[in-house]
Amino acid sequence: MEALAARLSQLDSHVDGAIRVIMFYDTLMRRRVDLPALARASAGLAECVAGIRLHGTGRAIRVAPDGTEASAPPPPASATTPIVLDEEEIGTVWLERPGAPGALDLDELLLDRLAIAAAAVVERYGPARTTMADPALVELVISADCDEAARARALRLLGFAAGLPVHVVAVRSLLPLDQVGALVGRGRPVKAAPLADVGVILATAVDPALFPAGVRAGIGAAGSPDRSWQEARTALRFTTPRQPVVPYEDLGALALLAQVPQNAARGNADVAAIARIAGNPEDLETLDAYCATGSLRRAADLLHLHHSSVARRLEQMGKVLGIELTAPAGLTRAKLALTAWRVVND
Repeated sequence: MEALAARLSQLDSHVDGAIRVIMFYDTLMRRRVDLPALARASAGLAECVAGIRLHGTGRAIRVAPDGTEASAPPPPASATTPIVLDEEEIGTVWLERPGAPGALDLDELLLDRLAIAAAAVVERYGPARTTMADPALVELVISADCDEAARARALRLLGFAAGLPVHVVAVRSLLPLDQVGALVGRGRPVKAAPLADVGVILATAVDPALFPAGVRAGIGAAGSPDRSWQEARTALRFTTPRQPVVPYEDLGALALLAQVPQNAARGNADVAAIARIAGNPEDLETLDAYCATGSLRRAADLLHLHHSSVARRLEQMGKVLGIELTAPAGLTRAKLALTAWRVVND
């Protein structure tokens, strides 16, 4: 390997050099090197610091040309290339060449081959740390019609060890699903796939606080994935701008509202009155803040209004609803009606 690198450093022809770079990485891949060995060989070939980072682990490998770990703080990379596996970016490779970027005209080709080799290493050693998965396998895992043997096989193919608890998450997101899955996973096994009108995330552990802004998510409890999926879909129906992530286990008796036939819910007088108020976003936001806090003053703080302004709005809405909103029973009715309206309009 070192002899080949030495010969490459003496080549003047760009075409010959390109062929030799390709041969160099083909040799490395045949020898089944790991990521540290791949970084060392690349640093020696490039005669500058080479780096590899996988998004799933967050760990960076930086190696100097002499084969030792680069200890100095990393300067801006002179060139970078993404590592792509199964059409998903799973990491980055780069060079830290002093001076003007592109000092060697073969740097781009070197990084392309390094990225391909790194993806092959990740795929070879253990389950790929990609987030996106085959939708057919994910659908098999969460299907109520799937037998347990087929479900267990699908989970194994997705990289979940036997016996691991699996939560199912139903997601609607403005962000790419792989980014959401990577944030939720935090180094734990996680897979994601789009399914019809909603994204599906399978994860061994889920922290509601890890979901980024712009995401609505319902989290099923760990257990049978098909039941967890149904719970996740139900919890997703209860999400709001103020509470965008809802674990099913936090719903308690409220989950029963999802079982009420939609025509029956829409025909309820309180729910129908909420539908009339919903045409005014300002009123709906005020009612939501009041129901969430149960207090005029706390609602006013949330809305950045004077409490007297909130009181006037609630008085007007109370007349439309036919409910005394400031009374305990009225607040309970308003909460249930607002929640039921959201569930049937999900």
